[in-house]
Amino acid sequence: MEQAIGIDLGTSNSAACLLLDGVPRMLADHEGQVIQPSVIAFGYDGVPVVGARAVRQLIYAPESTVTSAKRLIGRRYSSPEVQRIKQNVGYSVVESSSGEPRIVIRGREYSVPQISGIVLRHMRDIAEEATGQTVEQAVITVPAYFNDAQRQATRDAASEAGISCLRIINEPTAAALAYGSGLGLHANLAVYDLGGGTFDISILRLDDDVYEVMGTAGDTFLGGDDFDAIIAHHFMDEFKRNPQLVIRDNRVTRMRLMEAAEKVKIQLSEQTEAQTTVHGIAHGIDGNETPLLARIDRFTYARVVMPLLQRTFQVCDEALNLAQKNVAQIDHVLLVGGMSQLPLIREAVAHYFGREPNAEINPHEVVAIGAAIQASNLSGSIATPAGPLLLDVTPRSLGIATRGGLVETIIPRNNPIPTSATKYFHTTHDNQTQVRIAVYQGESKKVRNNEHLGEFILDGLRPAPWGQVRIKVTFEIDADGIVHVIAQDTEQSSQADLRIELKRNK
Repeated sequence: MEQAIGIDLGTSNSAACLLLDGVPRMLADHEGQVIQPSVIAFGYDGVPVVGARAVRQLIYAPESTVTSAKRLIGRRYSSPEVQRIKQNVGYSVVESSSGEPRIVIRGREYSVPQISGIVLRHMRDIAEEATGQTVEQAVITVPAYFNDAQRQATRDAASEAGISCLRIINEPTAAALAYGSGLGLHANLAVYDLGGGTFDISILRLDDDVYEVMGTAGDTFLGGDDFDAIIAHHFMDEFKRNPQLVIRDNRVTRMRLMEAAEKVKIQLSEQTEAQTTVHGIAHGIDGNETPLLARIDRFTYARVVMPLLQRTFQVCDEALNLAQKNVAQIDHVLLVGGMSQLPLIREAVAHYFGREPNAEINPHEVVAIGAAIQASNLSGSIATPAGPLLLDVTPRSLGIATRGGLVETIIPRNNPIPTSATKYFHTTHDNQTQVRIAVYQGESKKVRNNEHLGEFILDGLRPAPWGQVRIKVTFEIDADGIVHVIAQDTEQSSQADLRIELKRNK
């Protein structure tokens, strides 16, 4: 039987897992490394290198080394998030003719799914080397708060890697599956997932092999990269206070300060104080290069990052409200993501929920393990007839634009998926022969405050006074959280539809 693996495609790191005889096996490369940095370095020959080897190129060739590509996936170039990302990476990001961000390396443009596909191919190669078998199927995880375009772009990345994506599942749901598998729990579980690029919180009800998401919320631009960025700014401010130094304010400096911030963050996981030397970003008044010492203690680190940490708990409040639960009703708390290894994070989560989070399961591996369990189930290799049942929800409301710049919600957030819903609309102008269906995602009643996912035209309508022609609009969301929209003229049975996905130039 063909092997199907689980892949945690992360912003900072990725991991792959396989279920063998009901036991999860994390898949390691030839050096024995299970966790692979989601970093891609391109040499002069254009051949990409992924993982730890690529990280070593980051400092001396940031313009040809891609990091945090997941933060770009499925976004529009014009979005504020992409414009922020451009300021913190060493490579160039440009706009394609279809309005997507494209990554430029040595004069060649790559789509973001192509870049993520290189990471996925690397994970597939590791799996094939570790098992000695061909691997063509996988379950891939995404943040729970990923929108439809981001999910579809992740599927495109799998295609680029030659992987058949059995299912896209949410990272917190995968973590819950790994945590509860085989335990027969009847409990409420909170999954606090703070990764490299995103933050998610999901509240689930576990009943034996049934995993029901009761509420989920998140922020797709709140993660370890943002913690590193705010510490990098702190170091820059500290260095600038020295009148004997001239600090270069350019892309290389920002990259090296980000690296320093990540190093001290890792040190603070085990030490109360941390320091590292930063080279090549400053010189003295005599013009000579001056290495700088970046130093910070846990107290100062906590003070600087506290606004970001507080944002995560505002999102937790939102998820609990959607689940109609309070912290006293949560039986277990599970930490996911590399950031959760910081004592600061663990202590803050324990204080918020009033209980110590689970410390037995590796936060770097738990998502890949859950994906592997689901992959085994979907590929038919689990011995039991049914396997675990995942009942997830759509994280944000979906609707269409109407008159007056408003959005009419078709499927509200926190609705169980897969699902479908239908609403009827009427023409708004006399003798109108076509209607534009513009699809939006978000919670605001106003178009401008929501995210535009796509649009299409239904034409051939009967000319008539306004309001006399009725149009049926149906939204369908599949188990991957991908949206299909159908608009139909109820009189003439003509219809148009849209499977929401951005146009991509190869």
